[in-house]
Amino acid sequence: MYTFFVGYSGVGAPSFTKFGVSAGLTLEDIERFRRYDEFERAYRECSEIRRDYLIDNALAKKNDASLTKFLLSAEFGMGEEKPDEAASSLSVTLEVVDGP
Repeated sequence: MYTFFVGYSGVGAPSFTKFGVSAGLTLEDIERFRRYDEFERAYRECSEIRRDYLIDNALAKKNDASLTKFLLSAEFGMGEEKPDEAASSLSVTLEVVDGP
């Protein structure tokens, strides 16, 4: 799996789905193997390789930066903004002014 991610040169970013297809495995199989320590270490390393791949392509303007941010937020919990107390309390005053 590690070799697949390091040497990936296909379309898009490397993924566990693409690895699974190449190895004849399902995502369920891959998740099940994660209970083994050595596989879990390789899985985490491959996740980091994918993260770096996405970031590098966004910085090189090969991928849209907004899409990359979305993917990283969804997959790695990065870029999640915490609500700011000052921003959450908003007071609006409207004044109605009649015309001349």
